[in-house]
Amino acid sequence: MKEVAIGVIGYGTVGKGVIEVLAKNAAEIERRCGYRLHVTQVARRSWAGEDTTTLPFICTTDSMALATDPKIDIVLELAGGEDAAKSLIEAALDHGKHVVTANKALIAKHGQALFAKSREQGLELAYEAAVAGGIPIIKVLREGMSGNEISEVAGIINGTGNFILSEMTQKGRNFADVLAEAQKLGYAEADPTYDVEGIDAAHKITILASIAFGIPLQFDKTYVEGITNVTPLDIDIADELGYAIKHLGLAVRREDGVEIRVHPTLIPKHALLSSVNGVMNAVQVKGNAIGNSLHYGPGAGKLPTASAVVADLIDVVRELNLDQSDRLAEFGFNTVFEENELPVLPSDDFVSAYYLSLLVEDRSGVVADITRILANHGISIRSMIQKSALREANHVPLIFLTEKIEERRFNAALAEIAKLDCMRGEIKRLRVEDIE
Repeated sequence: MKEVAIGVIGYGTVGKGVIEVLAKNAAEIERRCGYRLHVTQVARRSWAGEDTTTLPFICTTDSMALATDPKIDIVLELAGGEDAAKSLIEAALDHGKHVVTANKALIAKHGQALFAKSREQGLELAYEAAVAGGIPIIKVLREGMSGNEISEVAGIINGTGNFILSEMTQKGRNFADVLAEAQKLGYAEADPTYDVEGIDAAHKITILASIAFGIPLQFDKTYVEGITNVTPLDIDIADELGYAIKHLGLAVRREDGVEIRVHPTLIPKHALLSSVNGVMNAVQVKGNAIGNSLHYGPGAGKLPTASAVVADLIDVVRELNLDQSDRLAEFGFNTVFEENELPVLPSDDFVSAYYLSLLVEDRSGVVADITRILANHGISIRSMIQKSALREANHVPLIFLTEKIEERRFNAALAEIAKLDCMRGEIKRLRVEDIE
């Protein structure tokens, strides 16, 4: 049986998981792809503390030498980061290597240039593991739903944020307390910014939007909002209104363009996504032939992510002898829209319903003033709750749930409301999506 020589850059959690899966499932993998996959070299920054004499591959600290080694056929980039990883992938492609990566930030921000280079070289750059770990959502969008026009992708695609909101919902805990536990459990980094501020999810939804709609990667136009301002009170009121709060990545296709956004979102409690808790991920896709389909599973971790990397590796090996023109295009579209043909819309053009939370002076006429402003801007109200039981120092929380409205009109109304002399504290708004 023919052998394919694999070089792995990165020997952390995912790198070790890939080598474990390749060894554990070697016979099954050979039956699937018709080749013996042999990891010949692994690079990491330091091998200190590791007994390299027991490892069945060459151990090196020179990642660039591995990426350019003529004896290696396929390079797995599993080290993360951006600049160094970009240089390594470019070097591997320049030296005739197919590449598999799990690097979401790199694909979201530099994927256009890297895919162009891989096409020029007649090589594959595969990236299934960059989004949602063990959920094969890229294959679902690119292959399984290729007979559909996709109108919406909605995903819980960051396990840390989902764990935090789940704990706050189920146990009434506050954000800071749950974040500290998430860090202790290893779900959150010491610096949790990418998770709780939505940047990690924004990388992923940027990628999914390009595959769903056949548009260029445009991370810089993705709207991002974190979960740090969500409180137990917001969660309780949402529940009273029949909603759960989830940190969603959304890609929505409209006639005039595409919305790509990440933010805390009220979704109906009966929606399938509302039952996704803990560190699990899920992505719901709406196609015009299939309708809604939900894809659920572990979004990170050693073996789930390794599973996605190895699946990409098998796909690359299966297509080794194909011309570039015969291979599946990176987004599944042979023709991709230009940026001005189906543009990514600015947040002012978003259309959504809203949860609006105000702290107001408890006196007559306040509700009338606020509803008048909303009506003047064409904003209809679904429901209103005044939390009199939470009255404090003559101030009371007032909550509105609105119908769908363009964001620029909603923002204009909020600017007027903020000038009312009855207002106390900051205005809070969360978007509402009536996901099925």
